[in-house]
Amino acid sequence: MSADPERAARPHTGRQRNEAARRAILDAALELLMEAGRSPITVDTIAERAGVGKQTIYRWWPSKYAVVLDAISGHAERDIPIPDTGTLHGDLTAFIRGSFRGACDAATAGALRLMAAEAQHNTQAGDLLRGFTERRRAALREVLERGQRRGELAPDADLVLLVDQAYGVLWYRVLVGHAPLTQALADRLVRGLIAQGSTP
Repeated sequence: MSADPERAARPHTGRQRNEAARRAILDAALELLMEAGRSPITVDTIAERAGVGKQTIYRWWPSKYAVVLDAISGHAERDIPIPDTGTLHGDLTAFIRGSFRGACDAATAGALRLMAAEAQHNTQAGDLLRGFTERRRAALREVLERGQRRGELAPDADLVLLVDQAYGVLWYRVLVGHAPLTQALADRLVRGLIAQGSTP
């Protein structure tokens, strides 16, 4: 028996529907983060906002924390790519300015505060947060290693400490909120990191 030619010609839309649902879930999580304090962030509220069933969420993520970090990870990887300007100063400036700009976003800042708080008593949240921070640390370390290979940093520069200092400033200001993450601050931080790392 031959296949139905109309059915054979019909495009497969399952993948598009799945991607649309996944995008709606991530967008819903970001919206709820921007409304922190007004709308609780749970799998139920994410599902309701996205217009999907809870099982659709659990098909891809084990918890609300995984949804939240996937949402901000996508933002970070899209909005803060690893730059290659040809110089360490240019690369670091682009990366740290982008990181500061991203952390000033209400949804991203809300997600970081939520995960930092939950990580204190929730093992899964802690594991997810470490995974997220390790990926962002690796991206910054790649920028520093490239500069080191070009001779812009000393061969024995402590790259781990430089990464700690860069993200230490970001996290401190996000969590404490005592001062903003400005481009001027990013530029001063870049100059300080390069000066420290290039000292023989």
